Formats: sequence, C-alpha cells, structure tokens
Amino acid sequence: MKLSKLLATAAVALGLATTAMAQDKTKVGFVFVGPVGDGGWTYEHNQGRLAVEKEFGDKVETVFVESVPEGPDAERVMTQMALEGADLIFTTSFGYMDPTINVAQKFPNVKFEHATGYKRADNVSTYSARFYEGRAIQGHIAGKMTKSNIIGYIGSYPIPEVIRGINSAYIHAKKANPNVQFKIVWAYTWFDPAKEADAAKVLIEQGADIVLQHTDSTAPQAAAQAAGNVYTFGQASDMASFGPKPRISSIIDNWAPYYIARTKAVMDGTWTSVDTWDGIGAGMVGIGEISSEVPDDVKAEALALKDAIASGSYHPFTGPLKKQDGSDWLKDGETADDGTLAGMNFYVEGIEGDIPQ
Repeated sequence: MKLSKLLATAAVALGLATTAMAQDKTKVGFVFVGPVGDGGWTYEHNQGRLAVEKEFGDKVETVFVESVPEGPDAERVMTQMALEGADLIFTTSFGYMDPTINVAQKFPNVKFEHATGYKRADNVSTYSARFYEGRAIQGHIAGKMTKSNIIGYIGSYPIPEVIRGINSAYIHAKKANPNVQFKIVWAYTWFDPAKEADAAKVLIEQGADIVLQHTDSTAPQAAAQAAGNVYTFGQASDMASFGPKPRISSIIDNWAPYYIARTKAVMDGTWTSVDTWDGIGAGMVGIGEISSEVPDDVKAEALALKDAIASGSYHPFTGPLKKQDGSDWLKDGETADDGTLAGMNFYVEGIEGDIPQ
C-alpha cells in the first residue's frame, strides 16, 4: 500500500513537472503558403523556423502548417494555432494580411508577425526584406550577359513588392546594356511548378535568354536548363543545384536572425508592434555566389554594386528617372522615399505593357 501511494505521488509530481515544463515553453507557429520543400520562399522561412529551434532548444516549441491558401483557410489555420496555445505566430505571405488582422483581434494576448504586409495592430507586427536591392544586382548581371537583349521576368501577382523588383531589375539592366528589352509574364501564383514552367517556356520562345522570377519553385530553372543557353537567378533561396548554369546567382532571404530576435522578445516580455524592412546591409537579403559562367569583370561590377547598396552609398532607385508614361519621377541624384516604394503601382520608363489590375 505504501509503495503504491509512493508511486502515485511520484506520478502526480512527474505530471505536474511535465505540465510546468510545457507551460514554460514558448510556442511559435508558422503559416506557410507553399511546401517547405519548394526550394525557394517557403524553404527559407522554414530554415528560419529551424534556426529558432536550434537557438532556444527545449525553451521553445515550433509548429507549422504548409501549403495554406491565401483566403478563408488561412484564417482557420491561424485560429487553430492560437487555440492550441501559440504565443507567437508568423504568417509568411502577403495574402495572409487580412486574415492575420482578423484573428489577432480575437486573440489579443497572442503576438502575430505578418510578412510583406502593411497592416499593423497592437499585437501585429509587419516585416519584409528589400528584395529590390538584390534585383538591382541581378539586373546588372542580366544586362551584361544577355546576347538576345531580351530579358524575361515571371511575376507572381501585380503587387508593389513585385513591381518594385521588376523596375529595379530593369533600371540596372538598362544601365548595363541600353538595348535590353523586358518581357513580363504574370503567373498569378506564388507556387505552382507547372504554371511557372509554362511561363518560363513562353519567355524563352519569345527570345529571352535570361529569365528572372518572383515565384517560389525551381521549375523555371529546370525549364531553362532543358532549353539550354538560358540563364536564370535563384529566387528567395540559392537554388545552387542548378549552378553554374542556368542559375548564375541568386537572391537569398535570410529570415533566421529576425525570427530569433522576435521570439526572444516574446520570451523576455519586450515584444512590441513594429515594422521592419531590411536589406543587404542588415543581412536580410543575401546574394548567392556568382557562378563561373559570369565573366570576372561583370562579377566584380556586381559585387561592387552590392557593397555600395549595403553601405548605403548607393540607392537602387536614384534619379534621373521617369515613369512609364514619360512623366518625371526622380530628379538627378534624388532617391525614392520608402512610402513611394511601399505603394509602387507604376512601371519606370522603357518597360512595355500594362500592369494588370
């Protein structure tokens, strides 16, 4: 009898200790728009999640749901995470903006972080990276490397983030090669390998020998590889398995330091609602290794441009620049303000075609 009571007491104590340990853990949730194995956008966000686990060990528990459509289902997933005890939830796609705000209103004690959006609340922060800085470097390399003078660009959705990237790439390709022409295909998806491959094939059929993308899979890389003599750039992740050709460099999104810092802020009780928009200088945007396909002088120019952007001595949107309709935008030496960049809804002069509405 005494032994059974002792065992029962030990079991209760163990249960209480286990409960206390669970309560001490900070639970961090991630909502992903694509699969973690997409090789691009979601892959890098998941690398950030894994970095949080590595940094904090058994002090955190992370959970994630992948391939969540931008719409009502996103709100359901976020709600479920909050109900299951998440202290902090990262929602990692532009189309999650309104669902994030809606769910945050219902759970004021949960902290939310929304990637690439602009709506904030007391318990909702926003964060993004200055991808357009990396696009400037890609544009320079593309302008130097093209032989057909036709550069293709696969856009996901016509939102300011994507339009900024197109403009930045075009400006710097045009500086490097005044004869370049951009052809743009809108895929209307973030992740759909079949659509992305079709878009790449269309651009290649139209004469593009360089293809840039603002979509998440490696399908355009594979399409370019099959076509031969077409160069590409990794998007969001290095996509180095397609190097040294067709992939000749990349933009790499480095979310880990931000995810670690924001998780620590929740742990410390210092978390506040902020807007973060960092680039190459802060390390949130990385430039993947420039492959041996790129001549040494072009590589040196690209790296010099990277250093100038990182130091702040050069801004990718520096005048003189006009809008597509020929109206003046930036005077000689003038740089674009963040407000204009954040809401960018126009092409710069020289880009052909209309922005879909």
